[in-house]
Amino acid sequence: MLAVLIAFATRCLLIGLFLPFSALDKVLTFKLATGQASQVVSSRWLATVMITGGFGIELFMSLAILSGVADRLAALILAGYCLVTALLWKQFWNQPDFRLKGTSRGREVFWDFLKNFALAGGFLLLAFGSGAAGVERFLRHPLASSHPYGTVQGDLQ
Repeated sequence: MLAVLIAFATRCLLIGLFLPFSALDKVLTFKLATGQASQVVSSRWLATVMITGGFGIELFMSLAILSGVADRLAALILAGYCLVTALLWKQFWNQPDFRLKGTSRGREVFWDFLKNFALAGGFLLLAFGSGAAGVERFLRHPLASSHPYGTVQGDLQ
């Protein structure tokens, strides 16, 4: 039972940014979120589609990871989502004040960029495991569950 609780808590930590916070923020501040997104894509309609799609990804992929249903594919999708959002919204290279010492908005955005990439790495570990065999297993059965709450070693097949 303790192993199952630890496995669940680990997954909660991994998706904790998305399910309770980012997805809810998109609902509560939808107009603000689409306004920010439209600055990146220059189209209010496309920004609305992106924010709505982001909400869906954050909600449904997080639930898939928590439930263990097609969790590896959901983790791959969230990894891609983290990388895309880093490239679209964490553009530290466009900040005029990027410097290593002192106050710097550019450096803050750079850290957020790196955090998105690190989170993508965590999701990729969940999708593929830590070795080449896990990647091959994923490619053969992309919709298979990792059976995160099974306690028998064979459950990882």
